[in-house]
Amino acid sequence: MEKFIYVFILVLILLALPYFYQIYKLKTISINDIPDSGSWVEVSRGNIYIEWFIPDADKEIKGTMVLVHGFSTPSFVWKGLLNQFTSSGFRVLVYDHFGRGFSERPSVPYDKELYVETLRELIKSQNIKEKVHLVGYSMGGPIVGYYAERYPEDSESVSLIAPAGFSKSIPEVKSWWTAPIIGDWFWRVFSDRLYGIGNMSETQRSDDPLSINEEEFLPLFQKQLQYRGFNESLLSTIRNFNLFDVRSIYQSLSEKMYLLLPFGVS
Repeated sequence: MEKFIYVFILVLILLALPYFYQIYKLKTISINDIPDSGSWVEVSRGNIYIEWFIPDADKEIKGTMVLVHGFSTPSFVWKGLLNQFTSSGFRVLVYDHFGRGFSERPSVPYDKELYVETLRELIKSQNIKEKVHLVGYSMGGPIVGYYAERYPEDSESVSLIAPAGFSKSIPEVKSWWTAPIIGDWFWRVFSDRLYGIGNMSETQRSDDPLSINEEEFLPLFQKQLQYRGFNESLLSTIRNFNLFDVRSIYQSLSEKMYLLLPFGVS
């Protein structure tokens, strides 16, 4: 029995060492880490990183667009489209979700309320008086969908780019890799493999000259990995946010306002 206890303790130590090492090597993001091109905006759960892109002075302003990125790739994903939006006369606001990019990483449930109300607070903080054009990419699709459903008075239009939420069934997320303790251990210990050399540009097969290639994508993506809370935000999102079936929201919105859902072919 005594031998079993020693073996058990040894196994716990061997499991704990890589977990705490992965935490130890990370740092807490601060205002000194954010690029000069953007700024932090304080909302109720912490500081959100934003950037504004404004048309040239001779352009007639046609409105304000708010671009909402997806699950793990932060706001740099919009880089190739910004000039087209501003040259068309739109003011453009982009931001990083909590836990991603240069935003803070609060220890809270990453659920619908967090994403929708953070967007609400952000828009209000910028004193945007008119309705905004919401654009959601991937997981940003459900977020802008939920937002426009809840706050139609703020929403001029909704555009969905490769949106999440069209699955006919919700996958089982209560598996071992999302379970408490073991899921936290797995996401922490294997984070380098999850988001290291195996993570290639989302547009690596695209022939679009405006898309981000691997040489640009990987350094930009990996910057966020040096800060504590990135992996935790993704795991909490999987546990608490419906990424899979929000078709009813999209259908409802299409009956109330302008909804653009472009599809491409290879």
